[in-house]
Amino acid sequence: MKALNFLLFVVCLCAASQLYPQSYIFEYEFGDFKSSTAFYINSPGYIYLADDEDNSLIKLDTLGNKIKEVGGYGWGESTFDTPTDIYATSLNVLICDKQNHRVKAFDKDLNFISELYSRDNAIPDERFGYPISCALSSMGDLYVLDSENIRVLKFDLFGKFVLNFGGFDAGIHSLKNPKKLAISSDNSILVLEDSSIIMFDQFGNGKDIIQLGKKFSSFNVEGSNMVLVTNNEVYHGWLIDGEIFLQKLNLIGIDKISNIIDCKMFNNKLYILTTKSILVFRKGSENSY
Repeated sequence: MKALNFLLFVVCLCAASQLYPQSYIFEYEFGDFKSSTAFYINSPGYIYLADDEDNSLIKLDTLGNKIKEVGGYGWGESTFDTPTDIYATSLNVLICDKQNHRVKAFDKDLNFISELYSRDNAIPDERFGYPISCALSSMGDLYVLDSENIRVLKFDLFGKFVLNFGGFDAGIHSLKNPKKLAISSDNSILVLEDSSIIMFDQFGNGKDIIQLGKKFSSFNVEGSNMVLVTNNEVYHGWLIDGEIFLQKLNLIGIDKISNIIDCKMFNNKLYILTTKSILVFRKGSENSY
C-alpha cells in the first residue's frame, strides 16, 4: 500500500510539474558586485555574500542595504584570497578561503572568530587544500569539500578531524568533479557533480548516486527541497526516497537571466545571485505565464 501511494504521488507530481510549472514574478534587483561567487541567507533573513574580485565578505538585508563589509586580499584574519562558498547560521558565518586553504569563522556581525587550516598537517588523511564548499550538520559537525584531494572531510564541533570520505578509495561513490556540498534534514551529505548528486551518510558511507539528467553548476538543500541552477535556468527539486523530481521554474517579468551563480528560497521568495547582483522574485500562481 505504501509503495502504491508513493507511486501515485510521483505520477501526480510529475503531471503537475508538466502542466503547472511553479512561477515566480520579478520584484526588484539590488547590488553592484564585482564578481560574486556565493551567498547564503540565514534564518533571521540576513544575506552574506562573497566577492572574489575584491576578496570581500558582505552582510546585507533582504532589501539590499549593506550592513557591513570585511575583506581585502591577504592572509590575515579578515582578508581572503578567492572566497568560494558561505554557510551561515543565526550566530555564525563560515567561508571557504580557497587559495589560502582555510575555512574561516565569523560571528553574525562579521567579527573574526577562528580559522581551520590543515594543509600542513603531518597526517595526510587530515589535510585539505583549495576548499570550495562547506556546511554544518544539525549536530554541529563541519563538512569541507576538498578540491585538492577530491574528497570530503568531517570535523567535529571543536574543529577536531573525524574522517574523510568520497576519495579514490570510495569505489562507485568516488568523487570526480565535485562542485558543492549540502546537508539534508537527516544529515545525509549530498555532493553535486556535473549531472549527478552523490549521497553519503554522516559516517562517510556511500548511500546513493542520483542522476539529474542535466548539468548543474550549484544547488542548495532545505529539508527535502532543493534548488539547482545552470548559467541561465533555475530548477526546484524534491528529494524523496533517494529520487529527485525536477521542475524548471517559470520566471516572469524579466527577459533573460545569465551568469547565475546560485539561488535560494526564503520566505516564499526566490533570490537569484548573478555575478553582479541579486534578483528577487515573489511566488506567483501556478498557472501564471
